[in-house]
Amino acid sequence: MPDNYTRVGPGARIFALIFLIILLVLGGGLWLTYLGVIDVREQLAPVFNIFGVQKPKTVEQIPGITLLDSARLQKEKEALELKKRELEEWEKKLQDMQAEVESKLSELNERQKALAEQEKSFNEQIKQYENKKAIVRQSANYLMNMPPDKAVEILLNMDSDQEIIDILWTTDSISTERGEDSIVPYWLSLMPADRAAEIQRKMTKRP
Repeated sequence: MPDNYTRVGPGARIFALIFLIILLVLGGGLWLTYLGVIDVREQLAPVFNIFGVQKPKTVEQIPGITLLDSARLQKEKEALELKKRELEEWEKKLQDMQAEVESKLSELNERQKALAEQEKSFNEQIKQYENKKAIVRQSANYLMNMPPDKAVEILLNMDSDQEIIDILWTTDSISTERGEDSIVPYWLSLMPADRAAEIQRKMTKRP
């Protein structure tokens, strides 16, 4: 036996030990990979290639449900974008309508204010007219109760012919209400002829 032992050189024994170690490592790694503890297939790929063992190729995922879902999601996204644009357009239209309504309301408010001012002015004019009418009627009553020459003197001293005409017309109206003859013709006869003629001419153009 010692003779057989001396036939194997130290190099062969070292190679045998290294080979044994490699086998143990490969076997242990494959066993641990099988147990799911670790995965050494990537690390051992060069070794597998040396021995002509190819790593099994992973099967690519077949596009199916994923692509359908993606297409569906894309269509939903496009529909949402379209709906969003429609809502934005409606919002803009509503804003324009609101601005137009506010403009109309502002215009109506301005018109109401103008009408209110006109009504106020009209009422003031009516009030002034009624006051003036009452004053003219009262003055006519005073003059009708005076001697005719005194009344004519007061009439001729008035500021304008229109004031004289107003009193003359009011005097005619009062006389008609009372069923009496008007004293206006007699007053006119007591006035200077040219002044009486001018007053009568204007009375024919009563406003």
